[in-house]
Amino acid sequence: MAGVCCEVVAETESAAAVEQNSRSSRRRRMDLRPCKLVSDASVSPPLENGRKRQKLDLGLILQASRDCDNAIENSESNQLNEDHETNESFNSNGTVELEIETEPTKFGLTSVCGRRRDMEDAVSIHPSFCKLSCEAEISSDTHFFGVFDGHGCSHVAMKCRDRFHEIIKEEIEACGGGKTVDWKLIMERGFERMDKEVQESTVDDAKENSNCRCELQTPECDAVGSTAVVAIVTPDMIIVANCGDSRAVLCRNGIALPLSDDHKPDRPDELLRIEEAGGRVIYWDGPRVLGVLAMSRAIGDNYLKPFVIPEPEVTITERTSEDECLILGSDGLWDVVTNETTCGVASMCLHAQKPVSTPLSPGSDAVVHGGGGGAESSDKACRDASILLTKLALARNSADNVSVLVVNLKKNQRL
Repeated sequence: MAGVCCEVVAETESAAAVEQNSRSSRRRRMDLRPCKLVSDASVSPPLENGRKRQKLDLGLILQASRDCDNAIENSESNQLNEDHETNESFNSNGTVELEIETEPTKFGLTSVCGRRRDMEDAVSIHPSFCKLSCEAEISSDTHFFGVFDGHGCSHVAMKCRDRFHEIIKEEIEACGGGKTVDWKLIMERGFERMDKEVQESTVDDAKENSNCRCELQTPECDAVGSTAVVAIVTPDMIIVANCGDSRAVLCRNGIALPLSDDHKPDRPDELLRIEEAGGRVIYWDGPRVLGVLAMSRAIGDNYLKPFVIPEPEVTITERTSEDECLILGSDGLWDVVTNETTCGVASMCLHAQKPVSTPLSPGSDAVVHGGGGGAESSDKACRDASILLTKLALARNSADNVSVLVVNLKKNQRL
């Protein structure tokens, strides 16, 4: 208490008297003065401005932290093709952000290695990769989306990512690019060409890729392949071609509509086809072709031909005003999450906020321009849906790579 009383006296009486009576008190005051000066110097603007700046910095830090959390541990966003006409960009959450003058193409992507040693999934996204001419000489944008799940190594899936959209575009142009194109024929030819290119370039790709490990397995890399689920979205329809066990699901008015059927070796028609070709389905940790491959159709896998074929199954679906989104995913998602649950999660995310404009709406003639979208746009809904679905698959102990692509199909969206 004596020390406290001395300090009170020091502030009420003259400073000189206190300094004469107590040398230690003078030392304490001399020690305090530099502290006060340093404190004043560190905050040169007014205190209110300083507080505002501190709050802003804190907000940025918190936002960055949330963005990192949304990206999921060890997640890896698939890269877009850099030679595309548009300037497309991935943000830290794996969302592809684009802006156009009227109706932007909106989608979100999350692709993670999961519990696998290597990342063998690949995703291809090419908005407005070609145009279809109609009788009125008005061009309609046609969008390409694909998910490829590699096995044995990643280079076949990467080859599909880099080349598939170009092959499909060439096939469309070879048909004249009219609006009455034979989509089934185009897709079948495209898959056949893709498979031939993979056979011809597999060895060279393996040698050029320093990270490729398939040379350690077989010198010819014949034991490498990939599934392929490809979706062509036009203003009027959705064309899906599937080869393997990746999957496409349309969410329409909250109801899940599968647009592809998994090619599993124990599927009755696939089992019959394999046996008629002289092969067998052996149950080794599930049904497998010759006890090796857990799917009956794929790109590549030369050593399993003719039992494993690259021929796709094609579905053509007319778009309606009730369409909400299209979901493409590798089997790392579908092995543990049902179509209904996937559709419910995506629908919840799309209805959680008011989108800014119409993406890929029926009857539109959108033209994509380069640019970056803001977090407040409906791209955030697609991104959130892909992230939540990926997290759900991992939480349910998916043992495979997980890739989820959500394409927004809603129309007449305004703030």
